[in-house]
Amino acid sequence: MEGFLFCPQNLIKLKKENYAMHLIIPESYDSKLTVRETQEAIRYIRETFQDEFGKELNLSRLSAPMFVPKDTGLNDNLNGVETPVSFTMEDMPGEDIEIVHSLAKWKRVALKRFDFKIHSGLYTNMNAIRKDEDLDNIHSIYVDQWDWEKVIAKDERNLTTLKDTVKNIFKVIKHMEHEVWYKYPQAVHHLPDQIHFVTTQELEDRFPDLSPKEREDAICKELGCVFLMQIGGPMRSGKRHDGRAPDYDDWKLNGDILFWYEPLQKALEVSSMGIRVSEESMLEQLKAAHAEDRIKLPYHQMLLNHELPYTIGGGIGQSRICMLLLGKAHVGEVQASVWPQTMIDQCEKAGIHIL
Repeated sequence: MEGFLFCPQNLIKLKKENYAMHLIIPESYDSKLTVRETQEAIRYIRETFQDEFGKELNLSRLSAPMFVPKDTGLNDNLNGVETPVSFTMEDMPGEDIEIVHSLAKWKRVALKRFDFKIHSGLYTNMNAIRKDEDLDNIHSIYVDQWDWEKVIAKDERNLTTLKDTVKNIFKVIKHMEHEVWYKYPQAVHHLPDQIHFVTTQELEDRFPDLSPKEREDAICKELGCVFLMQIGGPMRSGKRHDGRAPDYDDWKLNGDILFWYEPLQKALEVSSMGIRVSEESMLEQLKAAHAEDRIKLPYHQMLLNHELPYTIGGGIGQSRICMLLLGKAHVGEVQASVWPQTMIDQCEKAGIHIL
């Protein structure tokens, strides 16, 4: 493929003690913008995107917590294996406080607490630390995203609602491409004109010999942009495409927005979202995940007692959107995080300037 060499020096495995990081170095990489210009573009993209996104989905901005008490059950356990960063407070002895992995559950409670009406919702800047993340070109331990949530009716918990919402989000991303092109024509990364809808089962049927990530790469390379649906539950093979917590997304009504990303020759996920669990689907998924002990937690009791609204929501990666629109080779070019020195040095040699 033009602009990329499939040879050992392009896929670098950096080893240190007991871990390994995979780093892709595009051939003859040109960041197009200086570090200062990149910082200006980041500010412009973030401020413009959230305004346009809020208008398109009828969302109001709210402030959100960076940490929550563990015993509320509000934190997201992601794939079930990641350990949250936690600490204790002098004024709350005996209580574990966790830095959020996401705000999936908190947002649904907030919609009730602040009396949001049907077809209205909220978005917020979510900052998190995921210390167990495997570092590479698109993964960092620092997560920054627009978390959003919107009230819907119970009879709107269907594929039509899901797909219409995905199309609206794609519309905003495409609009941002044009906005960035106007200000930074030399740097903008051009995106496909359409998003396609594919299920994980359809991918498994079509590419049975590929791994889940290889399937994502294959379908995104073919179609350009895909909303990959139905993530979390087992497929006909008995395997799962990927993990999802059992108590926020409905595994039959969720998905990821994926773009084929030419600079890295791979799929780039910019959003994970879905229609949230009902009382029935939460119980079904908790049982499937052998996590029925969570039922006693305050959040889960609120849902079972019909105290929470039915919602759709998700997260959109702020750094991922900046990376996508500016054609950057490494997420560290658009966010300040912590990286091993070996990775920083290798990137610098290739003209990839880590912040």
